[in-house]
Amino acid sequence: MNRINKKLQEDKKLLSIYFTAGYPTLNDTVSVIQNLEKSGVDMIEIGLPFSDPLADGPTIQASSTQALKNGMTTEVLFNQLKDIRQSVSIPLIIMGYFNPMLQYGVEAFCKKCQEIGVDGLIIPDLPVDVYNEEYKATFEKYGLINVFLITPQTSVERINFIDSISNGFIYMVSSASVTGSQSGFGDEQTKYFKRIADMNLKNPQVIGFGISDNTTFTQATQYAKGAIIGSAFIKHLSTKPVHSINDFVNFIVK
Repeated sequence: MNRINKKLQEDKKLLSIYFTAGYPTLNDTVSVIQNLEKSGVDMIEIGLPFSDPLADGPTIQASSTQALKNGMTTEVLFNQLKDIRQSVSIPLIIMGYFNPMLQYGVEAFCKKCQEIGVDGLIIPDLPVDVYNEEYKATFEKYGLINVFLITPQTSVERINFIDSISNGFIYMVSSASVTGSQSGFGDEQTKYFKRIADMNLKNPQVIGFGISDNTTFTQATQYAKGAIIGSAFIKHLSTKPVHSINDFVNFIVK
């Protein structure tokens, strides 16, 4: 069984952390992952930086720009992760845009992910229909879970289709905006969380975008299996050393 599926079966609310590979410095990637696991994080999303990150807010965009300047590439990331399973056991997901994967070769990319122990991919700009028709078989061949995003504007039909072709979790974007932290969720977002929860989808939902503290984590996980934090963690990394990651995680899940 894929590590993501095993983790989703645990009787707890999950905390997933996103960070940009190669940030703050090129060789921080493995140390960040190891420290996140030691701090009790349940899943990690490793961002593969891209020059035109459409869904990312200013914080993650800035970290991507810095990581690219530091020399991060697909090949460098794979090389950094080649021995990661000797020290890390929690699910690892690569989040990135489709262009670098296409350039690398989709099958070669998936094969490499399987070799180093990556469990899934999140590719915001890969259309669901294109994935289903052209790439689903390849992902499954290499044991990779592909995670799709839904937003408050996603139609019921689309959500049901995504649910039908998914075999992990659904990434629920909390609002129709780019990534970034906020102080709390309003009535409209709470209604959206409840509406999706009431659909009783076969795949659990994990909520991302706008989660930055214990309040927003608790609000999100009232209606979902877990929550994803990105921008707030990147901000922490930009001013605090890697070995202080435990302080950040404790602040979220008090």
